[in-house]
Amino acid sequence: MKKLYALLVILLAGGVLAGCQDNQSNETMAQKTMKLEQGEECHLCGMIIGNFPGPKGQLYERGKSTNMKFCSTRDLLAYALDPEHKHSIQSIFVHDMAINPWEKPDDETYIDGRKAWFVTGSMRKGAMGPTLASFSSQEAAKAFIHEFGGELRRFEELTIDSL
Repeated sequence: MKKLYALLVILLAGGVLAGCQDNQSNETMAQKTMKLEQGEECHLCGMIIGNFPGPKGQLYERGKSTNMKFCSTRDLLAYALDPEHKHSIQSIFVHDMAINPWEKPDDETYIDGRKAWFVTGSMRKGAMGPTLASFSSQEAAKAFIHEFGGELRRFEELTIDSL
């Protein structure tokens, strides 16, 4: 009887753990970038996202299943770094500008914004004027700086004042 009870406990625990893994993978799968649709507005400023050049961004807040889309990395980061929102941000995505044309970044080339290299203060402009160029590699970011100027920063070095 004890062996049967122990076996039941192991099977139930395994089922519970498997269920947790499924929920976790479903949440991770849900937090992917979405295609930018024509006419979509920036979550921060309300401008039409597709009407402007430069890298765009998307993010998810904890506890929400829909993402927020932004017309520029500057607007995305202004929202994400704001003390009111900073601690509720779960996932951040930005375009990898090493593989994108500046005029129209591709929806398939988003990278994890917390792992990206950012260039602040370059000559390139986005939706709101100055914006941050985002890259998956330090080498690509340095090549961009060589051509367009600016300063190299990691996500954790960015502040509202550095935007």
